Order: sequence, then C-alpha cells, then structure tokens
Amino acid sequence: MDQPPSADAPRKEPDAIPAAGLLGRGINALSTLFSLAIIASAAVLVMEIALRYVFNAPTIWAHETVIFLTAITFVYGGLLVAARDRHIRVVLIYDALQPGARRILNVAISIANAVASAIFAWAAWQVVRRAIWTPAGAFRLETSGSAWNPPTPGLLKVFLFVVLIVMALQFAVLAINYARGR
Repeated sequence: MDQPPSADAPRKEPDAIPAAGLLGRGINALSTLFSLAIIASAAVLVMEIALRYVFNAPTIWAHETVIFLTAITFVYGGLLVAARDRHIRVVLIYDALQPGARRILNVAISIANAVASAIFAWAAWQVVRRAIWTPAGAFRLETSGSAWNPPTPGLLKVFLFVVLIVMALQFAVLAINYARGR
C-alpha cells in the first residue's frame, strides 16, 4: 500500500518535461526569478500600506511597480507551463487514446501552438514597434503617463514579444521531440 509522503520528506520541485529539451530546462531554471518577483511585489504592497496608512506618506511608484512585476510573472507563467506540460487540457478524449495516437496528437498540438505563438509574436512586434520608437525613428520606450512615468508599458510589451518567440521555439522543440518519440 502506498504511503503518502510525510511532511518531513523533501518536496521535489516540478521540472520541465524531457521533451522540452535544453530550452525547457532553461525556462524552468529561470522560474525562480519570477517567483521572487511575486514576493517583491507583495513586499512593495505591504510597504505601501504602511507608508500610506501609518505614516501618511504614500509613494507614486508602488502601484505601477506591483503591476509590472505581476504582469511579467504571468507572461512568463505561460512559457513555464509549456515547458512543464502543465497547461489546461481537456482529457476526455486524450486519456482514452492509445500511446501512439497520443504521440500524434502531441505533435499536432505542439505544431499548432508553435504556429499560434509565432503569429502572436508577429502581432506583438507590431505593438512593440510603436512602443519603443518615436514616429521620427528615435528610440524611446513608451511610458505610463503617470506622475512617476516609468517605461514599464514599453518594457512589458518587449518582454511579451520575447516570451512569445521563445514559446514558439519551445513548442517547435516539443513537436520535434514528440515526433522522434522522446
């Protein structure tokens, strides 16, 4: 009879699936950095609450910083679930298939996701072009327009574009490795 793991037993962190290859392992390794971004955003929120309600001295930067940190974490999360194969899947049909049919379906799904990610990356590039260059062609990151006016909107758009490119590559790696039977 299987015993549930004890509370004292070390917990294994999730890893990228083998089919994700070296790229998936790299994506998985960077995930800790984005976990720290969530902790940092929580710390900024606690600090802002204390500054605002205890010292009556709110900041002009806390809200936008928290939004930026959580936004990049959620964007990166999409890439991470692809590398770990932890995305939402309707398993009614998938689980009923034989291993060979699942492999074919995995290849087809990965190809479709790679194409979709590439199309979204192209669309993101259209937005990035306007977010990082002026109409005259000079480099200038889009800013928020607030009192603090950070370049976080421009940075977030560039980050989304890069993540979508990497996601398209990750799905291509998955499709190749599934086709090879790995």
